Amino acid sequence: MEQASIVNAKEKSSSGWLNGFIGVLLFAGSMPATKMAVSGLDPIFATAARAVIAAALSLLCIVAFREKLPTKEQVWPLIKVAIGGVIGFPLLTAMALQHITSAHSLVFMGMLPLSTAVFAVFIGKEKPKPIFWLFSLIGSALVIGFAFSQGVSANPVGDILMILAIILCGQSYAEGAKLSKTLGGYQVISWACVISLPLTIPIMLYTFPTNIEFITTEAWFGLFYISVVSMFLAYIFWYKGLAQGGIATVGQIQLLQPLFGMILAATVLNETISPEMLYITFGVILCVAASKRFAK
Repeated sequence: MEQASIVNAKEKSSSGWLNGFIGVLLFAGSMPATKMAVSGLDPIFATAARAVIAAALSLLCIVAFREKLPTKEQVWPLIKVAIGGVIGFPLLTAMALQHITSAHSLVFMGMLPLSTAVFAVFIGKEKPKPIFWLFSLIGSALVIGFAFSQGVSANPVGDILMILAIILCGQSYAEGAKLSKTLGGYQVISWACVISLPLTIPIMLYTFPTNIEFITTEAWFGLFYISVVSMFLAYIFWYKGLAQGGIATVGQIQLLQPLFGMILAATVLNETISPEMLYITFGVILCVAASKRFAK
């Protein structure tokens, strides 16, 4: 009986890492796509529109699968997820990308796993071992050091906005992962988007672009990606993975997101992939593997 319990725990942990990896892979295009979106759209409109579009998809799923309404105890955590993940992080990053490059934003994305892990301790009551924190710090340092080595430009306004975004995102991830254990993975982001509609619909309509004919296809594609993929599909896998494998431990997969994002930026924005990127990628993968091995 005990052996079967251990096997089930290992299978759940592995599923958590797989779902988390898929989520990060989908999230990886968020920064390049946001940069594309705000190249022709107001960042406030882009933030509201992505939330409204994601809410529409959410409502379709909720109705199709006949999901129950959240309980009173789940409403406040959902509001906190909405504040951080639906409104705060998207808006702050969209505003930041008007001041800094996507490469510079990846410096701060490298700190997201630490932010998630810290909130996992306070919100999820998780207690990773000290060696886990060691590999987390090493992995974050590799990503941040690599981003700085690429010669990113400094802008204090963009930097402050990204720092605030990372704090809100870490809080949202931890809160959403804890809630997904009782509410379900896709229901968390779905209800968070739906709860935000009384705010996001008026903002979207008020900031709707007047010169719509001049907006590029690139900007519209960026909005599509951050609405359908980043705000909806990625969260389904991500919250499920965090709930299955642990918020702090699976959260370390986020260390790969900046590097995946750089690869996408190189493909979409024609940036060069240096040999150093490949070396750092290998180092980060080792840190992720080590953090998984010594997580508990």
